[in-house]
Amino acid sequence: MKSPWGRCAFAVTAAVVATLAAACGSTASAAAPAQAPNLNDIVKQGTVRVCSTGDYRPFTYRDPQGQWSGIDIEMAQNMAQRLGVKLDLVPTTWGTMLGDLGTKCDMAMGGISVTLDRAQHALYSAPYLRDGKAAIVRCADRSKYPTLARIDQPGVRVVVNPDGTNADFDKANIHHATVVDFPDNNTIFSQLLDNKADVMITDASEVRWQTKANPQLCGESLDHPFTFEQKAYLIPQSDPVMQQWVDEWLNIAQNDGTYAAISQKWTGQVISAT
Repeated sequence: MKSPWGRCAFAVTAAVVATLAAACGSTASAAAPAQAPNLNDIVKQGTVRVCSTGDYRPFTYRDPQGQWSGIDIEMAQNMAQRLGVKLDLVPTTWGTMLGDLGTKCDMAMGGISVTLDRAQHALYSAPYLRDGKAAIVRCADRSKYPTLARIDQPGVRVVVNPDGTNADFDKANIHHATVVDFPDNNTIFSQLLDNKADVMITDASEVRWQTKANPQLCGESLDHPFTFEQKAYLIPQSDPVMQQWVDEWLNIAQNDGTYAAISQKWTGQVISAT
């Protein structure tokens, strides 16, 4: 049996399609480019495809056996359940995510920061978590890097995963230190532990997770990060109805204890968008 959320999705989508058809009239062209599956199609097919990188704990992780876990993996499971469809998790990368959105998947989830560049190419859900860039270093060297200015010095090695907002931040702010690309975001923190790099600048939420998992690593600027950021979910530009539904689901999940329980499980606290 489809959930009432699914039936609601049919009704909302039908109303939007009818309105657009009336407005366009005879100007609609049979040669118009194909659109990405919309909410109506997702409910009909019985599956929602969610792209995720699987390399950004505590939001998304895909282990060598292909098993997924994390805050946004559990949120995606809850979303699919309330929509009354199956969840299909699709691996993507930070560099290909926008291209995969609307072709390989219907949404993207997994610690995705809200940026103006991404907003030019996709719709965002309402934000669900506030974040910002902070530093993670070896605890033994913590006193050396209390500020961004002390990090950006000759001889300091700043390791970064390419193609994401960490790389964008380093490009804009690191001018004197040496930036070292490391392609595997799942193992990048070993570069600090093995003394192959001195600092990594990433989101405070990831720093908290990694310092909890690795007692030799410590965070800097967690309470006063270098930037203001928020996390949200990405939706194709062609599906504003999906965006509206996701916002309504997210609002309910944030107020009925669903998000709080998942956030507490993975971070030890409830981190909100404000």
